[in-house]
Amino acid sequence: MMDSGIGGLTVAKEIMRQLPNENIVYVGDTARCPYGPRPSSEVKKYTWEMARFLYNQNIKMLVIACNTATAVVLEEIQTAFDIPVIGVISPGARSAVKWTKNDRIGILGTYGTIKSKAYENSLADLRPSIISFPLACPKFVPLVESGEHAGAMAKKIVAETLVEMKNKKIDTLILGCTHYPLLQPLIEQYMGPSITVISSGDETAREVSAILAYRGELNARHEKISHSFYTTGSSKIFGQVAKEWLQDDHLLIDMIRLPRE
Repeated sequence: MMDSGIGGLTVAKEIMRQLPNENIVYVGDTARCPYGPRPSSEVKKYTWEMARFLYNQNIKMLVIACNTATAVVLEEIQTAFDIPVIGVISPGARSAVKWTKNDRIGILGTYGTIKSKAYENSLADLRPSIISFPLACPKFVPLVESGEHAGAMAKKIVAETLVEMKNKKIDTLILGCTHYPLLQPLIEQYMGPSITVISSGDETAREVSAILAYRGELNARHEKISHSFYTTGSSKIFGQVAKEWLQDDHLLIDMIRLPRE
C-alpha cells in the first residue's frame, strides 16, 4: 500500500480488519506530502518511485491508497505491472451510489483530485442522474499530517471549509482523500446526522478481498502476521499517528529515501 503520507492508514486499517491473515507493506511519502497541489508530472514521478519500491518487496497486490495518485497514474501502473493494482476512487464512488437517496453527492478532495474530476466521472458512469458537488479542502491534509486532527483548531478549519457545502441539499458526502477519515468525527458533527459520510476504506478492502479470493491468493495460514511500515519523513510523527489510528503500540516504522536504485 502507498499514500502521499499517513492518510492511507485509514484504508490499511480496514484491510487489516477484514483480512487479518494478510501482511501489509505500507509506504507513506510524508517528506513530499501533500500531493494535491503538485503538478501531475510530480505526482506521477513520486507515485512510480513508491510503486517500484513496493513491487521489489515481492508483493502480490498493490493498493494506491491516495486519491490524487489514483486519479493521475493508476491506469499506467496497472498496465505496467503483472500484479493487480487498485485505487480508491472507484470503490468510494460505488459506496456513495449505494447510500444516496436523492442523487446529490458532495465530494471533498485535494486540488488535484477535484481538478481531475475522477469522482464526478466515476459517479456519472455508475448512475448518470447523480449531481455532484466537488469541493477542494487544501487545509485538511496538512492538518492531519501534523497530528492536530482532533483539537479546537481542526474543528474551526473543518467548519470554515465546509460552510458552502451546507446548502447543497446533499444526502451523501465522499471523503475523497484517505487523510480525511481522521477528521470524520468533526466532519459528521458539522454536517449533521442527515448526511451519510463515505470513506473508501471499507469498499476498497472488500475489493482487495474479492480479487485475492478470485485469484486464489488469500493467505489462509495462521502464522504470526508481520506488517512493515515505511515513511520518507519523520518516523516519530508518522509513528505517533499510526500507533493511535491502528491501536498498536508495537508498530515498527522505518525511514527510507526515494528513489532507490
